[in-house]
Amino acid sequence: MWCLMNRQQKVLIIDDEKTNLKILSSILKDEVEVILAKDGETGLLKAKESKPDLILLDVVMPILNGFEVIEKLKNEETTSNIPVIFVTGQLDVQQEEKGLELGACDYIQKPFHVEILKARVRLHLRMAKQRDLLEKLANIDPLTSVANRRLYDQTFTSLWNKAIKQQSVFSLVVIDIDDFKKYNDFFGHAAGDRALEKVATAIADNLSNQGDFIARYGGEEFVALLPNTSSIDAKKTMEDCLEAVEKLKIYHDPSTEHEFLTISLGGVSYLPIIESCQDTLFKIADDMLFEAKTNGKNQVIWQDCVKGS
Repeated sequence: MWCLMNRQQKVLIIDDEKTNLKILSSILKDEVEVILAKDGETGLLKAKESKPDLILLDVVMPILNGFEVIEKLKNEETTSNIPVIFVTGQLDVQQEEKGLELGACDYIQKPFHVEILKARVRLHLRMAKQRDLLEKLANIDPLTSVANRRLYDQTFTSLWNKAIKQQSVFSLVVIDIDDFKKYNDFFGHAAGDRALEKVATAIADNLSNQGDFIARYGGEEFVALLPNTSSIDAKKTMEDCLEAVEKLKIYHDPSTEHEFLTISLGGVSYLPIIESCQDTLFKIADDMLFEAKTNGKNQVIWQDCVKGS
C-alpha cells in the first residue's frame, strides 16, 4: 500500500577528491543519509541502486566528468528526475549555462561556505519532498489509500516488461466486493466508503511478497498484480485476502446470500510474451471473476495459462 510517512532523505555525493567527500559528508551527515561515490561510474551505479533525493556532483573528474555524468543520469528513466547540484571551484558563465541546460538545478562553489551549502541543500531537498508528495497524491486513491487506476496502468507495463525479460510467471487478479450496491442502499454511502477502505486495507495487508501490487480499479473493484508468482502461490495469497475480508465481519444487508461483506476473486497466471497484451490478460481474470460470482460468490477462481489449463 502507498504510504506518505516521513523518511530520512538521501544525498549522493560524487567527487573524485577524498577531501571533498569527507568535508561534504561531515557537513550533511547530521541532517540526511549521505552516500559517497569517488568517481562518475560509481556514482551512476549508486544513483540507480539508492535512488537519492539529491545529488551533489563535482564538475571536474577524470574518465567521466560531471557534465557527462548528468547527461547519463537524465537519460536513464530511474534517475532522470533526481535533482542535481553541481559542485565546482571554477565557475564561469559558459560552464554555468551548460550545466543548467543539461538539467542541473543549482551550483555550489568551492571552497564551501557551510551555511550557504546547507541552505541550498535544504531548499532542494524540501522541493524534492514536495514533488514526491504531489506525485504520490496523484497516484493513490484518496478513499482507500491504495494505488489508483493511473498508477495501475504504469505499474502493469513496468512489471509486464520485467517479466518478459526474466521469463517469469505473472499473475493478475480482479477483485470485486459482493453485492456492494445492496450494501450501499441498505447502510448508506458513508458506510460504503468506510467498508471500501477496510476491504482495501485487508487485501493490501495480506499480499505476501514485496513486489505485489494492488490498485482500486473503479467503484468496488480492485486489481492485484503478483509478479514472479506461480498460480499455486498466487491463489493461496488471494485466499488469504478473502479470509481477511471475512474476518472483518462487516454486517451486510440481511437480504443477501452472506451475513458479512465478502469478496469474489478471479485470477490468471501467465508466462508473458511480447505478443500478449494487458487487455487479454485482464479479460481472462475478469471471466474467472464472473465465474466466481455465478458460482455463489465469496471464492477464488483461477486459470493457470502456464500449464494451459
